[in-house]
Amino acid sequence: MKTERRLRLFIVARIAVTVLLLASIVILKLQDPEAIDTPAYRGVVLLMVSSCLFSVVSLVALRRQRCQLLLTYLQIIWDLLFVTLLLVFTDGIASPYSFLYLLAVMNAALLLSRREALYTAALSGILYGALVDLQYYGMLTTIGLSPLAALQRGGVVAFYTIFLHLTGFVLTAFITGYLAERARSTEDALRTSEVNYKELQRLHSSIVQHLENGLMTVTREGLIRVFNPYLERLTGISQEAAYGKPCHALFPQLPSGEHAQRQPQQGEFSYRTASADPLIIGYTTVPLHDAQGEPSAMIVTLRNLTKSKQLELALKRQDRLAALGELSARMAHEIRNPLAAISGSVQLLAGHGCLREHESRLLAIVTRESERLNGLITDFLAYARPAVPRFEQFRLADLVDDLVMLLSADVRFEKITLDTQVAPELLVKADRGQLHQVLLNLLQNGAEAMPQGGLLSLAATRQDGQDDAGQRIALVGISVSDHGCGLSEETCRHLFEPFWTTKPNGTGLGLATVYRIVETHGGTIQAHAREGGGTVFTILLPMVEESV
Repeated sequence: MKTERRLRLFIVARIAVTVLLLASIVILKLQDPEAIDTPAYRGVVLLMVSSCLFSVVSLVALRRQRCQLLLTYLQIIWDLLFVTLLLVFTDGIASPYSFLYLLAVMNAALLLSRREALYTAALSGILYGALVDLQYYGMLTTIGLSPLAALQRGGVVAFYTIFLHLTGFVLTAFITGYLAERARSTEDALRTSEVNYKELQRLHSSIVQHLENGLMTVTREGLIRVFNPYLERLTGISQEAAYGKPCHALFPQLPSGEHAQRQPQQGEFSYRTASADPLIIGYTTVPLHDAQGEPSAMIVTLRNLTKSKQLELALKRQDRLAALGELSARMAHEIRNPLAAISGSVQLLAGHGCLREHESRLLAIVTRESERLNGLITDFLAYARPAVPRFEQFRLADLVDDLVMLLSADVRFEKITLDTQVAPELLVKADRGQLHQVLLNLLQNGAEAMPQGGLLSLAATRQDGQDDAGQRIALVGISVSDHGCGLSEETCRHLFEPFWTTKPNGTGLGLATVYRIVETHGGTIQAHAREGGGTVFTILLPMVEESV
């Protein structure tokens, strides 16, 4: 407690005690007019009123911080004078109010220190002893204090009374001073601990609030307590709604039981959000022990590993495709040379006119298949060793318009309704020819997925994203969606791998080449099933902000 507040409470308490004493004396005078003579009664009333006025003035002066210490000493001095005068007005050694010296000593210990309390006790003993001595020898009769009460007790009793009071004053000063010092040290330690606790609480709250992981605490009964903002964003459930809920109502895959409460656990599980997006969640559980070392709760950290897993699969695919591409490109060159020799020899044989009909037909088959094999090798070499993109800045809408005109003459698009939604001002910086190849391949695949016709959509919008350093960047999101039969999860996992195809006559290099082109442009491409049937391909490319 601050000194100012302690002093203020002390002054207010003195006013209350003074008023109480004044009321008791007034009641005593009314009940028994002979109990206290009129001059003494008037002196006591005047003394009480003066004490109240002094206390009010002290409260007003307490607002000035510079006078605080002086004001504290004045309170102690006034108390000693007040008690001494009160004893003078109430028959000295026979007065029942001598115990008020003890209050003055205790107040000195509480307001100042043990040393000041001992000083006050000594001064109280001096004042009381002087008062009794002067009364005993009749030296205070001029101010109305009769020596009769002291003389009736005798000199030995008077001396014993002084000694007893002095001993009480000193013991009170010592004990009260000791307790006051202990109280101050405890108060200071408590205040320091409170400050440290608040700082620790703010630090804990800040850490929990800004963690890039989900943090949750679960009681031994399996009820959720802490549920940080990361989990709120992940699950769409607020801290207030999650508090007190069973953990397995939100995450049924998390471990439970006595073993989970005593041993750390970790693993992964699949989690589906309210938006039906499947996520891969990694978890770690750590037991939380009480003061006796017994497990009292469980700390669970959760993290969305979906992007990490996708990146891991992409890196594995990239490494596998890079090794396969390097090896296959060399093999393709080696195959191409004998293939050219075979094709040339067959053409020379077909130039002779002496071949029978079935021989000519066989040679035609060999020529056709050789050309098909040569085309396959050409496509594969384009995938295995893609050309370095020549970046240029252009409007995406112009490229889409060229594609629409080109596909209008394609028989596969006779029953297809092609819907394009691209803002005229949307800019990209890419290899125009390679991006044309990407969109053409995706649109043709979409048309082939709808042999009976349907709606094929191509849309492009501006989106916000982050680079590898976590900085916000602008992206162009291009989506191509059809209403075909859709893709299974197994197909989505292998869709961009070379030579993997679901078409009877497909080579499996079209989408693999698309993936490589998008990758060399610093973008990403993903495919997922569309609600209601069909497939959506989504391409994200860095966006150009300035206008052409």
